[in-house]
Amino acid sequence: MKIVIGGQVDKKEIEQLIKGLDSSITTMVKSDLEAAMAVKTGQADYYVGACHTGGGGALAMAIALLGMPNCETVSMPGHQPSAGKIESAVKAGKKAFGFTADHKDQAVPMIINALKNK
Repeated sequence: MKIVIGGQVDKKEIEQLIKGLDSSITTMVKSDLEAAMAVKTGQADYYVGACHTGGGGALAMAIALLGMPNCETVSMPGHQPSAGKIESAVKAGKKAFGFTADHKDQAVPMIINALKNK
């Protein structure tokens, strides 16, 4: 599995979380545009990104390049990530996941678990 990390904040921390969960996952940290293009062109399977709102800077380029049907806002301020919502998004074929930086410790394991068990 290849996951590209975009978004506006905490990219290296998110990469370390993913690697800590499963060292066999290939990760790449890129700018938002490069990250979304990597998924669009098949260089990466999935996109994850964080910002302060969960959907703006985390997913804006992914939404623009991959389309809203392929993207999921996993958390927002005041709205915790939900394993059920993430699992449903993965089953629906979503490729890009955005969340607030303060939820990364919860969201990233839920996303990785859902992707591995799809």
